[in-house]
Amino acid sequence: MMRYIKYLTLALLAVVGVSCIENDIPYPVVKLDVLSLEAEGLKSSAKIDAASCSVHLELEETTDIRNVNITNVEVSEGATCSVDFPGRFDMRIPLYIKLSKYQSWEWTITAEQTIERYFRVEGQIGESTIDAEHHIATALVPMDFDLTAVNITGLKLGPKDITTYSTEPSKLTNFENTARYVTVTYHDTISEDWTLRIIPTDIEVEFRSVDAWAKRIWMYAEGRSGAELSFKYRKVGDEEWITVEDITISGGSFSACVDGLETLTEYEVIALSNDSSTPVVKVTTEDVWTLPNGGFEEWSTSDKGVIYPYLPGAEPFWGSGNDGAAIASTTLTEATEDTRPGSAGSYAASLQSKKAAVMGLGKFAAGNIFLGEFGGLVGMDGLVNFGRPATARPVALRGWIKYNCGVIDEYGKTPTSRPDLKKGDMDEGQIMVAVGRWTAAEYGGSESCPVKVNTKDESTFLDPKGKDVIGSGVMILTESTDGWVEFTLPLEYVTTSQIPTHLVIVCTGSRFGDYFTGSTQSLLLVDDFELVY
Repeated sequence: MMRYIKYLTLALLAVVGVSCIENDIPYPVVKLDVLSLEAEGLKSSAKIDAASCSVHLELEETTDIRNVNITNVEVSEGATCSVDFPGRFDMRIPLYIKLSKYQSWEWTITAEQTIERYFRVEGQIGESTIDAEHHIATALVPMDFDLTAVNITGLKLGPKDITTYSTEPSKLTNFENTARYVTVTYHDTISEDWTLRIIPTDIEVEFRSVDAWAKRIWMYAEGRSGAELSFKYRKVGDEEWITVEDITISGGSFSACVDGLETLTEYEVIALSNDSSTPVVKVTTEDVWTLPNGGFEEWSTSDKGVIYPYLPGAEPFWGSGNDGAAIASTTLTEATEDTRPGSAGSYAASLQSKKAAVMGLGKFAAGNIFLGEFGGLVGMDGLVNFGRPATARPVALRGWIKYNCGVIDEYGKTPTSRPDLKKGDMDEGQIMVAVGRWTAAEYGGSESCPVKVNTKDESTFLDPKGKDVIGSGVMILTESTDGWVEFTLPLEYVTTSQIPTHLVIVCTGSRFGDYFTGSTQSLLLVDDFELVY
């Protein structure tokens, strides 16, 4: 299991598929890839997608996107590139390159840049709206607001530290005609004419959203900046309102979360700005969802000797790398009677990293268990479908682990995320949980397990920070535990309004197993997993 979610199997020799081929020549088909790309002013490492022959760059906001210095591009051995690197390029448009050897492969390099912009006025209602395309910033204020004595508390319309304004914000005080104009300049030659608007409104406070989960309610509202902003709630039928204590305030925007509520129960909420309040909003909390076989008590063995983490004839929920390991007559994941202290069950799951042999060739494989199913083999590389249907929005995954962290004694390839890793270093385990809205149509899996991962193709690996992930948490195990220990792994959500379609959980004793790198002494035991709401 490497970086995020990767299926750990016994990969030996890969038969590389054909895509993006431009000409039909009777030579061996050799896939030509961009292996790495370095550039000045990147916010994060270049994202290389071998499946789509693309590289995506995320630029810092201070980088001049018109003049990006690409300092190094590494391509497949023996390939020639149609574009000379290093060099400076205008990345407002895609950069197309062609890699050639026996065939030609077209790659596309794109870039994006996000510039934080804001316009903040003392006493405004909610957050301002920024129209970056048309260069318009708008703030709403109460009807009794004095437009001749405006105090701009924050103005940022270009990259940090390098942007200048034709008029200092502190001098833009009179908005009696509702608008003022300012020229914004950065990178010496970029000049933008912005319109700053302040518009009175009779709305003193309003909800932006109210999101009810199983045992908590998230509230987001906008009121008068500087006013006393608050929320109240109560169960439908109760007379007394309860004031929410912990509120986050940013200008005129404010939010809060109320927890410890009852499931499947209707509540009323209101938002207040001084003496003004919103109409009552009613929401109903969700039901909790219990993780099937979270205690790892259910196991079966096929007539071919493959061990599965579910009962004979039952609908599979958990999966493991045992199907792939069976090629080498090896079992990576199985039941153990070494359970956590106080457990009411008889078994836990044992994830043992091993070196296995096929036809005399030895390869390292990591012990693992995950929500999903084995999808078959391509050559000797595994296909795995990740995820199981679930609309739950847990705040954490809780469970027990017992980990023996071994010294890396098998080193196949250097992990992308750990170029410093070497034989003799300590191995690392990993537990990951994520909820999201992945679809089989986009990710290639099935409706029940939508994310198909090809262990040979890193571009198929699921990123817990990807666009369809709603919430995720990752725990890296870097040392042995003192026996069994309890853990609570929080999920960090990017939104509280979206409802997931699937849940993913992955555990491994050697998270670099995809690279045939890890320790044959690494053993991870897991027991009594549950979702926390």
